[in-house]
Amino acid sequence: MQAFYKTDQGKVRLHNEDNGGIFYKTDTCCLAIVADGMGGHNAGELASRIAVQKLAHEWESMDGNFNPEKAEKWLNQTINDANKEIYLESIENEDHAGMGTTVVAAICSESFVSIANIGDSRCYLLNESGFKQLTEDHSLINELLKLGEISEEDAKVHPRKNLLMKALGTEDQCEVDIKTIICDEDDRLLLCSDGLSNKLTSEELEQILRSEKPVAEKANEYIQRANENGGEDNISVAIIEFTPQIESGCEPC
Repeated sequence: MQAFYKTDQGKVRLHNEDNGGIFYKTDTCCLAIVADGMGGHNAGELASRIAVQKLAHEWESMDGNFNPEKAEKWLNQTINDANKEIYLESIENEDHAGMGTTVVAAICSESFVSIANIGDSRCYLLNESGFKQLTEDHSLINELLKLGEISEEDAKVHPRKNLLMKALGTEDQCEVDIKTIICDEDDRLLLCSDGLSNKLTSEELEQILRSEKPVAEKANEYIQRANENGGEDNISVAIIEFTPQIESGCEPC
């Protein structure tokens, strides 16, 4: 298993409100996270940090004997616990009122991957069947697309394209999407914030993930391309490749 996480402030934002990382349990079992915070007075940065720290802390204390049922249960419980922490902070501190964060997290093992998401940070899979998005955006734009009220082209320039229908920490309870897939050797996962998915096409995302470059170089190329295309938002990328060779890394936020 090879994995790498990287985040970048982008070319416009004054702060990086994204957070995430790759957290290993064993050489063949890891937790990957990308969180994209939102809120004024740096509250978005705090919300995403709380979410990632909560998951990482609970992951460290867990044993490595995961099956899909246990993985899904753990993701649901831990993300809901993080939701409570963020929500309490938002109502107890006026400067942090209304803060929240997206989360996409994946427990990756040799035989399966369990993925959880809330918001519009995404998880993509590249395997022998092709390249596809595994998560569904919890956004107004996605709802309008599903209803057929706007086209894909309209969605790219819609004035409310960043409006989320669900996020972590904005309400006292949250509902998380969770699924498990079977993975094979040479499958590849990409987790990212919308600072990447809004700036590259699906074809470009696939092209980079499919290349035989080291995972760190792929992460760098994703961020470089997003910045070349405007870099208006923070950009975060986590790549996991199911190969026998071990190469792990994580650049600090």
